[in-house]
Amino acid sequence: MSTQMRTMLRSIFIVEPQERLKLLFLAIAFFFVIAGYTIARDLKDAIFLNVVGREWIPTAKISSMIVLIPAILFYSFLVNRVRRYQLLVIYTTFYGIMLLAIAYFVGHPTIGMMNTQPNSMRFFGWLVYFLIEGYSPFVVGTFWAFANSINDPESAKKNYGLMVSASKLGGAMSAGGAWWFFSWCAQLNSFAFDIFAHQIAFFMASLCMLCVPITIFWLIKKVPGQYLHGYEAAYQVEKERGKEKRKSGILEGLFLLIKYPYVMGIFGIIYFYEVIAAIFSYLRLGVAQEYVNASAKTAFLFQVYFVSHLIGLCIALIGTRILLSWLGTRACLLLIPLLSGVLLFYAMVGGTSQAIVFAFIALKAVNYAFSYPVRESLYIPTVKDIKFKSKSWIDAFGSKFARASGSIANVVMPSYSSQLFWPAHSFFFAIVVSLWFITAFLLGKRFERAIKHDEVIGI
Repeated sequence: MSTQMRTMLRSIFIVEPQERLKLLFLAIAFFFVIAGYTIARDLKDAIFLNVVGREWIPTAKISSMIVLIPAILFYSFLVNRVRRYQLLVIYTTFYGIMLLAIAYFVGHPTIGMMNTQPNSMRFFGWLVYFLIEGYSPFVVGTFWAFANSINDPESAKKNYGLMVSASKLGGAMSAGGAWWFFSWCAQLNSFAFDIFAHQIAFFMASLCMLCVPITIFWLIKKVPGQYLHGYEAAYQVEKERGKEKRKSGILEGLFLLIKYPYVMGIFGIIYFYEVIAAIFSYLRLGVAQEYVNASAKTAFLFQVYFVSHLIGLCIALIGTRILLSWLGTRACLLLIPLLSGVLLFYAMVGGTSQAIVFAFIALKAVNYAFSYPVRESLYIPTVKDIKFKSKSWIDAFGSKFARASGSIANVVMPSYSSQLFWPAHSFFFAIVVSLWFITAFLLGKRFERAIKHDEVIGI
């Protein structure tokens, strides 16, 4: 093996001795978080398609933005009263129990899938949708907030790629297993087994969730406290604030989001991505709707995410750490909208179902494997209220607001004639990507200045 190859492999896989145990536990926890999320997210869409109907998905996305506001306020209430790791334990345990309850009610003869008549008044479908819509901000988001609070910018550059690789492995394994399982169920063509298969899948998602709090408890027990400080400047600020017995209000996160342009910039880059993702997700469900059998629809959805996680695993394992180390956070922030723009251009030029599905897969892979760790590292030089409270507003209300915006586009775009359908999408995407690029440029510039001068944003 050449010296150059050994150097490259060392840059990808070598972890500082004092960081290894922390990274191991974070990687295991993230493996289970994303494994459970991958199963639950597509089951949510499958349940909604069969119980309520595809035409109500834009309404559900818009409504979820409002429904989650009380949940955000309660989350902010908990941030003031429990420790960082305890918050993650509470939400992963809650979702583990809720997914187990859903697994039971899926088989109910009237409110579950036994009732084969889709109807907008089927409240079980809406409840499942809203509950799992909260998974991303309150489980995935809380995991990232916890990880950001115990890692500094240099650790993030070196280790977040490996941590995300573990999550992509978990996602690929769960999506691949579910794809195979539901494809097999579709061949049986048994309605009763279709329902039982969905119950088993929800049970597996619940099991993954309940493994997370156990892993986090082991992390806290085994990793020495001095390696859980994270960004030292922010740690010292929070330490002084703790002496003052300062308690912030439940709306503090929203106030900080509005007050600091830096935090609003993080909201901006998430908003622009989620708008695009909402439109492509709806187009993807249109492809899934062509399948008649319920298990076949679910199998297709899992197949898409299996390929997405597999590509994401390669990106996270080989590309994320190298790009962050070589280019830096600022350049990587600019690379993300550029890559997304290229994929959107391909989808618009192609205009076929295959082009839409490919673009959706690639967008998801780039987002979760590369964009997510870059974006989440932006929270490191901020105070705890921004890491947790403002982040919950951005991940829950902000991302849902973005998806609602995309859903409005999904309602409006079909009204165009077939000749204008793709040009209208292309014009809309060009505006979104341009604004995304400008926001990423300004945000990266502010991040580098904060790190260079040991600033803490949010004091």
